[in-house]
Amino acid sequence: MLTLLLCLTIAADQDTWQKQEAVHLRNIRQLTHDFVRAGEGYFSPDGKQIIFQAEERGTGNPFYQIFVMDLKSGSYRRVSPGQGRTTCSYFSPDGKKIIFASSHLDADVQKHYAEEYHQREEDKRLGRHRRYQWDFDPYMDIFEANPDGSGLKQLTNTKGYDAEGSFSPDGKQIVFCSNRDGNLELHIMNADGSNIRQLTHAPGCYNGGPFFSPDGKRVIFRSDRKKKDHLQLYVINADGTGERALTDNLDWVYWAPFWYKDSKHIIFTGADHSDPAVRPNYDLWWMNIDDPSQNPAKPKLTRLTYAPGADVLPVFDKQYKRVMWTSSRGGESQLWMADFVRPKDE
Repeated sequence: MLTLLLCLTIAADQDTWQKQEAVHLRNIRQLTHDFVRAGEGYFSPDGKQIIFQAEERGTGNPFYQIFVMDLKSGSYRRVSPGQGRTTCSYFSPDGKKIIFASSHLDADVQKHYAEEYHQREEDKRLGRHRRYQWDFDPYMDIFEANPDGSGLKQLTNTKGYDAEGSFSPDGKQIVFCSNRDGNLELHIMNADGSNIRQLTHAPGCYNGGPFFSPDGKRVIFRSDRKKKDHLQLYVINADGTGERALTDNLDWVYWAPFWYKDSKHIIFTGADHSDPAVRPNYDLWWMNIDDPSQNPAKPKLTRLTYAPGADVLPVFDKQYKRVMWTSSRGGESQLWMADFVRPKDE
C-alpha cells in the first residue's frame, strides 16, 4: 500500500510540473542521447542544425568536444580536434563559419585526462557529488573553422583563458571572456581575431557569458562582483557605456542570459541559494530588462521550467519560435528543445 501511494504521489507531482511547463514550452523533446553528457547548444542561422559540446563514450577523453547535429535526421559529427577541452561553440550569422574554444594545443592534455578520471573514481568511491565549477583553462583559445570542422584557424593566442565567444548580428565582431590582463573581463575583437579591445572594467571578479543583442547595440552577460560565484545579470552598451545590473539578489544565482528578438527581453537560468543545506534547483526564467519598474534586488520574472533537476543555458533559434537548453531531467545532462510561447508582460 505504501509503495502504491508513493507511486501515485510521484505521478501526481510529475503531472503538475508538466502542466506548469506547458504554459510556455510545448512539444518538449530530448535532442541528444548518445553521449555521456551534452549541453550548451546553439542553432544554425537556418535552424536546421545545432552546434554543442558533449563528452564522447570510449575515447579516453573525459572532457567536452564540439559537435554539429542535423535536427531532421539526428546525425552528427565531431568538428573539434578531439584533444583537450573544448567549449562555447557558435555559428556565424551567415552559417559559413563556426567558432569554439579549445585547449588542444596544451602539451599536457593526457595528464589532465588521468587527473579527471581519478577524481571521478574518488567521487564514486566516496559517494560524493562534485560541486560544479568551471575550469578557466589557461590554454583555452578561440578557434574558427568551417561547419564541418575543416579549415581550423586560431583567432586568439595570448597567454591565458580566451573563451565564451559569440558573434555580433552582422558577423563582424566577436565578444568573449579573457583573463589576458589578469582579470576575467569581456573583450570584443574583429571576426578575424584583430583589433581586440576591452569592454568591461571590473577587476577581481568574473565577467563572462556575453551575447550581443539582436539589434547589435548592447551586450548581456553575467558577473559575480559582490560575492564569489554568486552570479548576477548585467547589460552594457556595445561601446562600453551604460553598464547596469539587472539583478542584485545575492540569495539567488542568475546566469546564462540570452536575448529575445526584440532586444528587450531575455531568457536565463536562476536558482535560490538562500539555504546552504538545500541543493539549488536551476530553472529557466524570462525577464523584461527595459521595464522601468524593474528592481534589481527583486526583479519581476516569469518562470518557464518546473522539472526536477537542472534546466540551464537556454537559447532561441533565429526565428525565435523554439528554445533549446541543457537539462538533467532525464538523468545525465543532455540537450532538450521545445516550441516557445512568449509570456505576456504584466
